[in-house]
Amino acid sequence: MSHNATIAWTRTSDDFTVQTYNRDHTWTFGGGQTLRGSAAPDYMGDAALANPEEAFVASLSSCHMLTFLALCAKRRLVVNRYTDEATGVLGKLDDGRMAMTSVTLRPKVEFDGDAPAADALRDLHDKAHHHCFIANSVTTEVTVEEGATV
Repeated sequence: MSHNATIAWTRTSDDFTVQTYNRDHTWTFGGGQTLRGSAAPDYMGDAALANPEEAFVASLSSCHMLTFLALCAKRRLVVNRYTDEATGVLGKLDDGRMAMTSVTLRPKVEFDGDAPAADALRDLHDKAHHHCFIANSVTTEVTVEEGATV
């Protein structure tokens, strides 16, 4: 199974230097959705647009959520709402290269009816992390902080 994205950039400046070239570009996904992207503001990008670092964090969070929802559905636990205020940290590796060194997920889940006990909820998040395709694909440390179940 393959998944596709097309990234397109066109120069809009008269000259091409590190200080002057534009960072804005588009991401077009296999289903046709287009998203405007840029570099992170620290790298002269547009803060109003998504950047690769944010997309990386969102990808891990989204995969965890979708896996968690599937596990809940299989256990007949009805979820009404799920939010996650995830954070990623860009840092240096031991060899000096930059990388997303850690991502913290903070899921908050609202169940229909009684929520699972704390240990059962922890187990669901552990299993979701273990089976998340994206988390299994990266070397970044991913931590799931147990959010409030409302």
